[in-house]
Amino acid sequence: MAFIFNDENAKQEIATGKAIVIDFWAEWCGPCKSIAPIVEELAHEYEGRVLIGKYDVDEGMDLAAEYNIRNIPTLLFFKGGQLVDRNVGSTTRAVLEEKVKALL
Repeated sequence: MAFIFNDENAKQEIATGKAIVIDFWAEWCGPCKSIAPIVEELAHEYEGRVLIGKYDVDEGMDLAAEYNIRNIPTLLFFKGGQLVDRNVGSTTRAVLEEKVKALL
């Protein structure tokens, strides 16, 4: 299962320097729902190597504001505590998996 990020734990996890993917989403967002199964599959597949999780923009706004999230879904990719990539909008599993592999 994908990790659940919030304003407090996201900053702590990013600061560890681990490879991290954060999916910014909302319950009412159709494209978010279409990529949700892909995010879950990748979270399971890369468990222990990449921390992959979800951040509900309706539950928290600080992190979304800090990274200038204007559209959802947006996925942010972190390595060594730094933002290294982003994907805005719905996409394919192949594209997301390639970006996850680049974090390893």
